[in-house]
Amino acid sequence: MAAPFIYCRSSIDGDTEDALLKASFDGDLDRIKGIMKRLGIGIGNRAAVFSYTNKHGFGVLHCAAFQGHLEVCKYLVEELGGDPNIPAAATEGLTPVMASAQSGDVLTLKYLLDHGGELMKSDEKGFTVLHHAALTGSCNVTEFLLSKGMPVDIDFGHGTPLFHAATVGQDKTLKILLDHHANPSFIFSGIGNPLMAALVNRSLKCMKLLIKAGADVNGKGTFTSPLLVATEQGGYTNFIELLLKAGADPNIPDDLGRFPIELAALNDCRDEVEMLFPLTSPIPDLPNWSVDGVISHAKLKNEKPLDERQSNRRKAILKSQADMAFRRKEYDVASKIYDSLLDRAPDATLYSNRSLCRLLIGDGEGALSDAYQCRRMRPNWAKACYRQAAAHMLLKEYKQAHDALLDAQNLDPGNDEIERELRKAMVLMKTSSVT
Repeated sequence: MAAPFIYCRSSIDGDTEDALLKASFDGDLDRIKGIMKRLGIGIGNRAAVFSYTNKHGFGVLHCAAFQGHLEVCKYLVEELGGDPNIPAAATEGLTPVMASAQSGDVLTLKYLLDHGGELMKSDEKGFTVLHHAALTGSCNVTEFLLSKGMPVDIDFGHGTPLFHAATVGQDKTLKILLDHHANPSFIFSGIGNPLMAALVNRSLKCMKLLIKAGADVNGKGTFTSPLLVATEQGGYTNFIELLLKAGADPNIPDDLGRFPIELAALNDCRDEVEMLFPLTSPIPDLPNWSVDGVISHAKLKNEKPLDERQSNRRKAILKSQADMAFRRKEYDVASKIYDSLLDRAPDATLYSNRSLCRLLIGDGEGALSDAYQCRRMRPNWAKACYRQAAAHMLLKEYKQAHDALLDAQNLDPGNDEIERELRKAMVLMKTSSVT
């Protein structure tokens, strides 16, 4: 999601379009009227005021709504005919209603909803007014929207408000959503659940709230576990301790067969190895099953020629940069970093990651091409089939998506996310054949 809208104040204080937007942002109704008069905006052409936008596509009603200036909103809607649902084209379709949710002002939001604002409308990222309230920590607005009957787990294909509140560590609005029975184990596109989002964001508060609400600590239905993510990154000792106390299973390996204790050892995190050791089953190919033995074994595996280690370090840095860009939802940036990594050496996981990035920016053909490469390299990997299916779904090729999901289901039976997407593909196949 784009950062909360903040209007860049101009130092120009004259009778210009920019000054009009600034006056709206400041809530100066008299100045708005004065500027309109001097710009020649009268009874016959009042709609012209809504044609003025800044570089982000925000108009006067967006500016007033974002700041919660109720009287200005009333004037713009009732006197000038402003539309509470007008999207800001340059910023993913944010409407004044959504902007008012970010203000935290319930009265302004209620006014816009009472005057034609759409409660269930989403922007181009699939975020509704409830998503915007939860993402920006607007507790009063979140409570108000839920009291209006808005579904707590509303999802337009890009995740629920709870998932996205977790991605930015908004523990207060996250708690409100959980108190209204939001699903703490909702899975978003096979990537992860709210617990995983909170972990990546390093929000211990959110994780504790989600676990208390019954979140699945083993990431069932996703393609990795929170423990694997935490141990692979390094420096997540407190989070690992929390997960283990909540019952996370340290005997679930990653795609390469590595266990959390091995990943912790590779990162030279002795405290984490000691924490994991009593709960981890002995690894067959590790002869000295002890804390020191695990660490020594990891170091031995890591002792490679200097040039190879430098190359691997460079790859690790690039991978970290790509992961960070992905978490910031800068999918174009992440995709370009994956380009560099793939230029060095083909890798199924990298193709899978780039496929997902391309999927999220709407490049169905590119996502499908990467998914095919991924399946070619790892034909028995369920995630590769899932990536292929997601690309076909974006391209509205529902039969092909259905077939790819069947392959994924055969490789990973019982995966809830695959089964859910398979049902969706079957419905869309039937619907598209009728039309």
